[in-house]
Amino acid sequence: MSEHEIEDLVAESIRVLDRDSAPDDPRVRDWFAALYRFQAEYDCSFTHFRVMDSLLRRGYTYRFPLDRHPDYAARRAYFDALAEFTELRTSDEDAPDFGGYGSWLEDGYVDPPSLYCDAGTELWQRMVDAGALNGRDAVPPHRTPLIDVVREVAVAAEAHEGDHELIGMWYAFGCGTLLGGPVGCPYDVDEVAEMPAVRDLRDVVRRTGALAVAEQSPYALPVEFADDQDLEAWWWKL
Repeated sequence: MSEHEIEDLVAESIRVLDRDSAPDDPRVRDWFAALYRFQAEYDCSFTHFRVMDSLLRRGYTYRFPLDRHPDYAARRAYFDALAEFTELRTSDEDAPDFGGYGSWLEDGYVDPPSLYCDAGTELWQRMVDAGALNGRDAVPPHRTPLIDVVREVAVAAEAHEGDHELIGMWYAFGCGTLLGGPVGCPYDVDEVAEMPAVRDLRDVVRRTGALAVAEQSPYALPVEFADDQDLEAWWWKL
């Protein structure tokens, strides 16, 4: 079953970042990439079309006529027969090198009559090589720490009616997720306390009262279960 809370959190964060960032800010595309890396760690459905206008506008996703696919001429009958949403990567579960379905976006996807690919994927690189993308669109997203993106989301959310729900939901993930991901947070309390993104995020949480939301989140890890209890205790004591 999909984790709808995560899907909603990422989609709303993308809307907020798109809405509140300058039209030519190249960082937004990088922020989107970080949000989708975060979402990929959970059992989530494919949700791009919930925010496709934002993804296209910010150059995270690209849309082309189907006949622009590099393999169209060689596989015209196949592409012309596509009548519904189709992922273009095929996987063989019985192959010795089968690594799961996590890379299915690499070859793009079709939602007739259009072809889509995300920045940094293999199909995107083929489109770059073919000259279909150039300039800033031909540069892969820069890897951005999740905590930096969450800070941007929180600042933007506060500016619009103090969206404490969105702010609190992000804060609930704690140091382990926001600063370390699956491997946990590699920093101690003093190091975390000096991080500008952490300071800014905690200031927003204080001003908006979003800690109460964070404490009720199903993703809030009790301090006694944390790998670094001292760090998580500090995180929850504003």
